[in-house]
Amino acid sequence: MTSIDRYILKTMLILFGFFALILVAVYWVNRAVSLFERLIADGQTALVVLEFTLLTLPLVISVVLPVAAFAATAYGTNRLANESELVAMQAAGLSPWRLARPVLVFGLLVAVMVAVLVNALVPMARARLADRQAELAENVTAQFLIAGSFQFPAPGITLFIRNLTPLGELEGLFLEDARNPASISSYSAERALLVRTETGPKLVMIDGVVQTLRPDPAAARPAETDPALDPAAPASPQAPAATPPQGSGPRLSVTRFADMTYDLGSILGPGAARGGDLRDYPTGRLLQPDAALLDATGASPARARLEAHSRLAQPLLSPVAAMLGFATLLIGGFSRFGVWRQIGWAVVALILVQLLGNWAANRAGDQPALWPLLYLPALVGLMACLLILWLAARPRRPRAAKAHAVAA
Repeated sequence: MTSIDRYILKTMLILFGFFALILVAVYWVNRAVSLFERLIADGQTALVVLEFTLLTLPLVISVVLPVAAFAATAYGTNRLANESELVAMQAAGLSPWRLARPVLVFGLLVAVMVAVLVNALVPMARARLADRQAELAENVTAQFLIAGSFQFPAPGITLFIRNLTPLGELEGLFLEDARNPASISSYSAERALLVRTETGPKLVMIDGVVQTLRPDPAAARPAETDPALDPAAPASPQAPAATPPQGSGPRLSVTRFADMTYDLGSILGPGAARGGDLRDYPTGRLLQPDAALLDATGASPARARLEAHSRLAQPLLSPVAAMLGFATLLIGGFSRFGVWRQIGWAVVALILVQLLGNWAANRAGDQPALWPLLYLPALVGLMACLLILWLAARPRRPRAAKAHAVAA
């Protein structure tokens, strides 16, 4: 690279660092405020809030970097034009194509940063965040396991534990689920255990009985199909349920069980499970999804490859944004009013490319087989940059010469 290339590249990198710092701070603070309110309301410490906000930082940076690249090239080119440095370079014989070379290198550097973020750091941060959310969900659930007093974890839920053993067993458990007025269930167990699973905390009840009260006989359902019960661990009845007499009025069904699993996540809301989202996995595994990945996420191979291609296509928008911010400002001659009109056209061009990207993402999301559409915004943006540079490189005749030619 020549000294002019290094000078332009250094200018763009300095401005890029400034705009990236400002945009990341603004975007990150907006996300951190809502996260702070939710975690503090759950009784978490400031260290937990800081950890969660740091884990969201890679995603914020990956979204902001292309915008910062566009702002840096647009502002840098405008400053070069106002200080007549751009005019001097063009007078020295440097064409728009030649001047675009350091800007392209700058855009490729930003693309490499975005690629590292979206393909490595963001999946790692999301996986860690899912683990921490699952741990916090268990901690919040454990806060309600207090012996000798009635607890109300959620509206319609009543919990009582007679005793907690040193080994962590719950003795004399009583749990009433009255969230559905048409089917009120009461669970009583001699012993119970709190078990951590990939889908959230589970309550395993041993040697107990479940009583289900249904005011409306038409809405009656078997006790084994209670939505809070884990279908993977059904009840083991020891005695058949009593058959209520014929007639109208409330009905009470009683079922004894040897063991039964109750999903505590249904009380406090579902928590994030590790490996349950395609965005938690590296790009290489998504391009060649195995059976374990598909079983954990419940996604199809086409959907997994679509997520991988969306990550591969995202960095390509960085050099397009940088080139749009530079090439558009080269159109037109010198004006004492600056190049604000060209800046406006550059912003419009960037918005159109982003809208095209949103349309392509929506179409590919509906039909994963259309994943090549994800690369369309970068291709269209590249063609627009080439067209703008070609227009800027055309020789321009002075207006007086044009008027003389028309008069002749």
